[in-house]
Amino acid sequence: MSATLGALIKQLQPDWSIQIFETLSETALESSNPWNNAGTGHAALCELNYGKEQADGTFEIQTAVTVNEQFQVSRQFWSFMVREGLLPDPASFINPVPHISFVWGEANVDYLRRRFEALKGNPLFKDMEFSDDPAVIRSWAPLLLPGRAKSQPIAATRVVGGTDVDFGALTRHLLSYLTDNGAKLTLERKVTGLRRQRDGLWRISSRHTVGGTPSVTHARFVFVGAGGGALNLLQKSGIKEAKGYGGFPISGQFLRTNNPALVARHSAKVYGKASVGAPPMSVPHLDTRVVDGQGSLMFGPYAGFSPKFLKTGSWFDLPFSLRPSNIIPMLAVAKDNFDLVKYLVSELLASRAKKLESLRQFMPEAKDEDWELITAGQRVQVIKKDPKKGGVLQFGTEVVAAEDGSIAGLLGASPGASTAVPIMITLLERCFPERFEGWKPALTTMVPSLGRRLAEDAELADSVMSSTAEELSLV
Repeated sequence: MSATLGALIKQLQPDWSIQIFETLSETALESSNPWNNAGTGHAALCELNYGKEQADGTFEIQTAVTVNEQFQVSRQFWSFMVREGLLPDPASFINPVPHISFVWGEANVDYLRRRFEALKGNPLFKDMEFSDDPAVIRSWAPLLLPGRAKSQPIAATRVVGGTDVDFGALTRHLLSYLTDNGAKLTLERKVTGLRRQRDGLWRISSRHTVGGTPSVTHARFVFVGAGGGALNLLQKSGIKEAKGYGGFPISGQFLRTNNPALVARHSAKVYGKASVGAPPMSVPHLDTRVVDGQGSLMFGPYAGFSPKFLKTGSWFDLPFSLRPSNIIPMLAVAKDNFDLVKYLVSELLASRAKKLESLRQFMPEAKDEDWELITAGQRVQVIKKDPKKGGVLQFGTEVVAAEDGSIAGLLGASPGASTAVPIMITLLERCFPERFEGWKPALTTMVPSLGRRLAEDAELADSVMSSTAEELSLV
């Protein structure tokens, strides 16, 4: 998110000075690291949690459409950066990988068929295929069938034009573009305080993580893109807009294999349905990953609970985030989400055999010795005030900005990095309203569909998807 915002600003206002603070010794080591996330180019092509089944059996598809349109905006910006020579070979950060939804059991097969019927008429989902024929599904994803009972009803949808994204590599490429063009990147520098001065500037206090040497920087605008650490810094800023927000941390793990024989037989991101009580971000999936040109398979995520807000954070992150303004919302969420807490505890206590059992629901012949367990990144879900319930847990991202636009931060997780470009464009409009109209021509050059709905214009949707696929070497 931070690298994306910086790249947009550098294009719009090349005369502005940009300084980036990174606590760790390298960039993109937390949530953007490729092994800390699933790398899915989230476009709702396979994720069944985007869109809900209604009481009358119909489907709400607007969520899926919105997520897809947001990803198309990101693709357009990345294409522009590649076309202008500002990003390297796109294969270094994005690769074509089919997106598949896979279910079993009569009720789930019926569910997937009806979801497909609801989506297939939309221009963004016109290439989606459906099948309940085991032979066809085997041709799409060979590892899903061997060892499965022939009597078990199964179904799948597939979109060949799905993607796998190495968000760590993309982040580093964007930061390289920034530093090559005058931005200053300071590593191992932890921001410890944010205070608004009388002259309107922000006083940014920081210290070196090794020697503890303090430093002070002043800025007219501050973006807090610290992942799970954003809540603490926004609280320290003292802006009234951050009051009432809390965070619910969720940890995760994946099973990973680099076995060439298995990797060669599976080229897809295969998503299933979430367990009862599971958060949307815990939908099980068996994924092709491409990191540094090397293919791997990952399965998960196995969710759990940790009070840390970052993978490299403190065990006291959660208790230290408590404020008088967010205690009631956090207690209300704890009361109303007992099933979620119960699910996370059960996942945390699950044995390796139990984890392999979950994998074998997708890949019945999976062997223990082929898979290693890796720890994924921390996700901090947004808790916010609610006039009726006292507080609600929000599974998404939320921009928190001061009324005068001088500081903003991002809270939340999924769909996260896939939607970085549209979220940051929205942030620019919110924080720089007096400049935004003047920026529109440049933004439209970077994102040709800006301000238009692809779902309502089949010709534009086809043009955007075709051109970005070609420029990003996805065809």
